Amino acid sequence: MPYARTALLLAGLTGLFLAVGYLVGGEAGMVVAFVMVAAGNLFAYWNSGAMVLSMSGAREIARADAPGFYGTVEQLAARAGLPMPRVYLIEEDQPNAFATGRDPAHAAVAATTGLLRRLNEEEVAAVMAHELAHVKNRDTLIMTVAASIAGAIGMLAQFAFFFGGNRDSRAGGIGALAAMILAPLAAMLVQMAISRGREYEADRIGADICGQPLWLAAALDKLDAAAHAIENPTAERNPATAHLYVVNPLSGAGMDNLFSTHPSMENRIRRLRDMAGAGPAPRATGRASGPWG
Repeated sequence: MPYARTALLLAGLTGLFLAVGYLVGGEAGMVVAFVMVAAGNLFAYWNSGAMVLSMSGAREIARADAPGFYGTVEQLAARAGLPMPRVYLIEEDQPNAFATGRDPAHAAVAATTGLLRRLNEEEVAAVMAHELAHVKNRDTLIMTVAASIAGAIGMLAQFAFFFGGNRDSRAGGIGALAAMILAPLAAMLVQMAISRGREYEADRIGADICGQPLWLAAALDKLDAAAHAIENPTAERNPATAHLYVVNPLSGAGMDNLFSTHPSMENRIRRLRDMAGAGPAPRATGRASGPWG
C-alpha cells in the first residue's frame, strides 16, 4: 500500500521532529517546534509552486506557442480526469520535466526544450502522463511537507548543537548529542524514501494514463542516458528542486542507494515492462498521436 507507507514515513518524520524539539527545549521546545513547522508548511503550501517555477527559469506558454505539446497535455489531463494545468517550458538542453502546485486545481507542468527536441511524441506524452500522475496523487504537496519537516529538523539540530540542548533530557548529554547529529541524516533518508516511493507510483499511474507502459520505459531510458551526458545548469544552481524532476537532473546515478532521491532507472524500467507483460522494450518510434487522439 504506497499511500499507507507514505503516511507512515511522514508520521515518522513528524515524530522525529518533535523528538528533536524536546531535546532542544523540553516540552516547551516541542510546542515551539510544532508551531515553526506548521508555519513553514503553510507558507510552502501557498508559495512553493511559484517558487519552484521561478527558480527553474520556467516560462508559461499558451496553445499558440507549442500547439502539439499543449494539446498533448490537454488530452492527457482529460484522460486522467484532471483540470487543465498551466504549461511551462524551460530553456534547457537536458530532456526533463516536473510538476508542481498545491493541488490539481492549481497545478503546473513544466518540460525542458530538450525534452521536446530529443523525444518523439509518444515518449513526450508518456513523460507528461507521469507528471500528471504526480498531480493526481498530490505528490507535490506531500514532498513539500516532507522537505519542510526535514529542513526544520536539520535547523533545530544545528541550533541545539551550537547552543546546547535540553539539559534535563532523559537521553543524557551523550545521547542527546548523538540524536542531534543523527536526526538530520535520518530525516534526509526518510524524505528520500518518500520521494522514491512516489516516483514508482507515478510511473504506474502515468503508464495507465497514456495507456502504454513501454512508451514511458523507452522515455526513461533516453532521459537516463541524457542525464549522464548533458548538464542542467539551472538545476545545478538549485539542487533542492532535483527531487521534483522525472529523472535526477544533477547526475545519472544508477544505484537505488540510500542517498538517491530517485529509484534506480533499471528498477523503474523493469516495473514498466512487467506492467506491459513484455521483455526488453523496443524504442518507441514514429510520431503517432496516441490512443486518445
